[in-house]
Amino acid sequence: MRLLHTSDWHLGRTLHGVSLHEAQSAVLDRICELVEDPPDGVPIDAVIVAGDVYDRGVPPVESVQLFEWTLSRLSQVTTVVVTSGNHDSAIRLGYGAGLFRDRIRMITDISMIDLPVLLHGSDGVPVAIYGIPYLDVDHARSALAHGGEILPRSHQAVVGAACDRVREDLAGRPGVRSVVVAHAFVAGAEPSDSERSIAVGGVDRVAGTVFKGIDYAALGHLHGPQAPECADGSVVRYCGSPLRYSFSEQDQSKVVLLVDLPAEGPAAVTPVAIDQPRPMATLRGTLDELLGDPALARHEESWVRVTVTDRARPDSLMDRLTSRFAHVLQVFHQPDERIERGVRGTTAVTERDPRELGSDFIAYVTKAEASDGEIGCFVAGYEAAVTAQALAEAQERQERTGTSAPGEHSGIRRSRAGAVGVA
Repeated sequence: MRLLHTSDWHLGRTLHGVSLHEAQSAVLDRICELVEDPPDGVPIDAVIVAGDVYDRGVPPVESVQLFEWTLSRLSQVTTVVVTSGNHDSAIRLGYGAGLFRDRIRMITDISMIDLPVLLHGSDGVPVAIYGIPYLDVDHARSALAHGGEILPRSHQAVVGAACDRVREDLAGRPGVRSVVVAHAFVAGAEPSDSERSIAVGGVDRVAGTVFKGIDYAALGHLHGPQAPECADGSVVRYCGSPLRYSFSEQDQSKVVLLVDLPAEGPAAVTPVAIDQPRPMATLRGTLDELLGDPALARHEESWVRVTVTDRARPDSLMDRLTSRFAHVLQVFHQPDERIERGVRGTTAVTERDPRELGSDFIAYVTKAEASDGEIGCFVAGYEAAVTAQALAEAQERQERTGTSAPGEHSGIRRSRAGAVGVA
């Protein structure tokens, strides 16, 4: 039996405001090609999608159409088993599951955990594939309870109870290899910046030993391919997302996993790289360095995150960066040389000269010494604010005492609404 394990497509996701629809279409097209024409000629008996098909519960129309197109194409050559993740709406993703033909199996209902998809591989090996949709702890601790006793409020408890149900059903199927498809955070695995937290009470992880007795656990949720620790005899794998969804993933190799289950012995896992439609890069330097360094030419078509280290923030920074790097997504200004200003003692701010205050403020914000013009603008604003405050205080005194405010008969007038203005 050969399986292709994938997960975390996150259809409909954007990257810092940029649509990823075309990039997602490209990687799903590549997955379809792998199934239609396997790299070593061994046919793929089933494709497993371990949750987070969509990025949100109500996905864009174009994302729904892309998923439909992908399912239709894959199901022409193999069986597709899909479970829901924490980003999916289980009800919406599972709509029509009872109407789909045998080659499309949507497992999004907690009541289906111990109802496996039974397949025979091209070599005759029987396999039971159990889907565990993402388990909302507060719902699952009741739904999976035995004897009316509610489970503890933790992912460990509910995923453990789900696997117990799998093992109970599997005990009545001698000679059948087992696969569990689950969406969870297994202890020892490393997250990235693009996964949504599923923590309950500050705890989001389950032990890898929860899959004891299962031949292969096909996991989703984490976006990097990895192999967390597990019980002897089991193979537990994250395939990761097929597309990079954050700059924390820029150095990750994106893959799908080919899983071979023989009649006996452990599953063999082979990663197959998924070429990325656009690379990612994090760049740092002065604006002149970033625009002039020939070594950075290879990043001109990448999605880039840029940190500019000029002492003062350059004018028209984004426009100048995009003149070379057309796909800049993030820009930060972090000067390497910061102005160190001497300690002024304990003089109260209100007692300091406004020119000194303005100079310090401008240098703090711009990381460069203030010019005479900038200080002049600050002082003018300061003096205008002081004048306005004095007039407001005078008005308040007049309203309390009924006397004329200072300056009322020397060019200062009052509107009918009570505002102070200059005649």
